Amino acid sequence: MFRCLRPLGRSVTYTRWLHLLTPIAVYGIWVFIDMERPYVPFLALLLIGLIPAARLAEGIQAQLLVVPHERGRHDATVSAAPSASWADRRRTVVWLEIRLALALVTGLVSVWPSMLTYDLANGALGGGTGDIPIVRDLAPHWWWWLLAPVPVLTMLWCVVGLGEADAALARRLLGPSKAERLTVLEERTERLLERNRIAREIHDSIGHALTVAVVQAGAARAAGDPAFTDRALAAIEETGRAALDDLERVLLVLRESGGPVGQRPTLDESDRLLESARASGAKVDAELSGPLALVPGPVSREGYRILQEALTNVLRHSGPVPVRVRVAVLGERLEMDVTNPLPGSLPKVQGGSGLRGIRERAALLGGEARSGPKDGEWRVRVRLPLDGLR
Repeated sequence: MFRCLRPLGRSVTYTRWLHLLTPIAVYGIWVFIDMERPYVPFLALLLIGLIPAARLAEGIQAQLLVVPHERGRHDATVSAAPSASWADRRRTVVWLEIRLALALVTGLVSVWPSMLTYDLANGALGGGTGDIPIVRDLAPHWWWWLLAPVPVLTMLWCVVGLGEADAALARRLLGPSKAERLTVLEERTERLLERNRIAREIHDSIGHALTVAVVQAGAARAAGDPAFTDRALAAIEETGRAALDDLERVLLVLRESGGPVGQRPTLDESDRLLESARASGAKVDAELSGPLALVPGPVSREGYRILQEALTNVLRHSGPVPVRVRVAVLGERLEMDVTNPLPGSLPKVQGGSGLRGIRERAALLGGEARSGPKDGEWRVRVRLPLDGLR
């Protein structure tokens, strides 16, 4: 019983009722002016619907009154945008015609039950029965009080049904077009890519710093040499400061008030990574060749992060071991190789986020990344096209 009455207690039922009744005001003015041609407003709507701004106005009204819970959402089922194509104009014309027809039906549904309730109540009090045929020829009686609420409840249930029909038609005829849905999908994809990029930035930068700090602290404790301990603390301090700078850049992006993407580190600053790995005890044999300064910004920035993650994986899973790093610009591609001896057991990193992040970065740039054991060594090999950004 209470479930059946629940729609009558929702505010959206009455905002939709108002939306349904609004066109009657304009239609009533015209009928008052020219009662002999009541069809003229329908003809006028054929022209009004072709105006691009008409769809915008109708969409705003529908969002406010028909689907208020979707107002301001990027995935709203009713669009608040002007017509961008003839298909949008045709749908707007159909919507305006149907809306006016629904308004007339809603007006009748609202007026006659109200008049019937009044006549029933008036007859129960001993007054007249009015001109409604249902009660006009009946003898008034006190028990008409029990029937008086029935027409009003029936009217409200009809309003609920008409409101649902209004909402369904608004979603169908004023909903986003294919172009608008594609735009929303592209924006959502861009947001997801940005979130994934920020997650990778945090993982690569902070993960590298923590790995260096752990390796340095463990080596200093095992060495028992004050001079080595001082060098380890200096390396931890330098790496920590660099990580804090990277973290600040990422936080500025999250606040949407940070500097441009170009402030992120590039391959020109890869010496910082190599010295950090050397300070952790790794013997890094690095060879950087080719015009790295001329590498496009996106490739250079992602290449820096790939190199950082590769060195972090070496320190994390193999410790301070000899590492060979080769970074070269060859023709129209950037090649990167990071190789280190395998420990006693193969590192279980196939499902880790580090190697997955390297592959994702390479794929976004139209390149490829491979990693795995080869001839007793663990090798990370990356190929990035300099003109294949996607």
